[in-house]
Amino acid sequence: MKKSIEKIVLLILLIGGLFACEKGDSFRIEGNISAAEGDTLYLEHRGLGGALLLDSVILKSDGAFAFRQPAPANPEFYQLRMGKQTVAFAVDSVETLRVEAEASDLYRSFTIKDSPANDQLKRVDALVMQTARRITELENQHKAGTMDDITFLTQLDTTLIDYKAEISQIILGNPSSAAAYYAVFQKINDYLIFDPFNRKDYPMFGAVATSWNRFYPDTERSKHLYEFTMNALKTRRRQEQQAKLLESAPVETGSGLPDIVLQQVNGEKVALSSLNGKAVLLDFVVYDADFSPKHNIELNSLYRQYKSRGFEIYQISFDSDEHFWKTSADNLPWITVRDPQSVNARLLSMYNVREIPTAFILNREGDIVARIENYAQLSDELKKVL
Repeated sequence: MKKSIEKIVLLILLIGGLFACEKGDSFRIEGNISAAEGDTLYLEHRGLGGALLLDSVILKSDGAFAFRQPAPANPEFYQLRMGKQTVAFAVDSVETLRVEAEASDLYRSFTIKDSPANDQLKRVDALVMQTARRITELENQHKAGTMDDITFLTQLDTTLIDYKAEISQIILGNPSSAAAYYAVFQKINDYLIFDPFNRKDYPMFGAVATSWNRFYPDTERSKHLYEFTMNALKTRRRQEQQAKLLESAPVETGSGLPDIVLQQVNGEKVALSSLNGKAVLLDFVVYDADFSPKHNIELNSLYRQYKSRGFEIYQISFDSDEHFWKTSADNLPWITVRDPQSVNARLLSMYNVREIPTAFILNREGDIVARIENYAQLSDELKKVL
């Protein structure tokens, strides 16, 4: 009798051990989707290469479902799909997630009980959508002409700063979490909100990459994130070196930068290279800005003083409102042209222009010899080339 009891106890322990092992190697997601009878619910893995189907179930009248899958080696992302509706969630490792949702609006009604990680993912999504709506509003106002270029750029910058300030708390609060990884790769209009090539944004990627590499070494996501981050760092350093050379050293227009050819108010095109033989101020401005009237008054004083000595101004407007530019530039005595791409113009990045107004002084051979951001220095710099 005693031996029989011992065998039964041993058998129970063995079965329990096997069950614990099975349970320990998997995660489970279960719940109810209301008003979804007859619909097929799919469970998919959101991997680096895209969504991969793992399992599916046809829902009955009660909408109940349950999926079990092997536990991931690192925080991983999955989605439930029903028709064209999808909703993403994260799995840390071994856990059971309990879901409730409505078939009519899967995303908005989707909740996972007692899951702080997924609460954070939903918070990230909410902030991204809020920021995207705000950016769309700004773009619409700018296109409609109810917001000038400088105000648009300023408010756009403020919107992104506000978003990043809040999301940074999630990332830095736990950089090894699913939410941190999820947050750094969020996009608006197909562009990463956190730019890994930007010195200010890079620390977010660096924090997550370092943390994942430490806690989840040799996993596919960790390797991808680390390589992505290191490549961004190398590229940014190379770009910074190039920008530093452009800013601090003379650059020959003919060999270093392409010629600029833009239209004047009368429609005639004028090439910057046509001014070789003169000392030229290449001036980047926006007329529809508070600084513009005072800026041009001060330039006019210098122009009248030095014009007879071979001085010319090639002033490029980045105003989005062409009519406003024509009205403002019509009576100016120097060469005034406009880049129709406005604040998105390639010229701004090509010349590493970080703020407007910014200017460059070209000598009589057409070489850039000085960068002007503080216009109080302009007269002294001009005297060096006249």
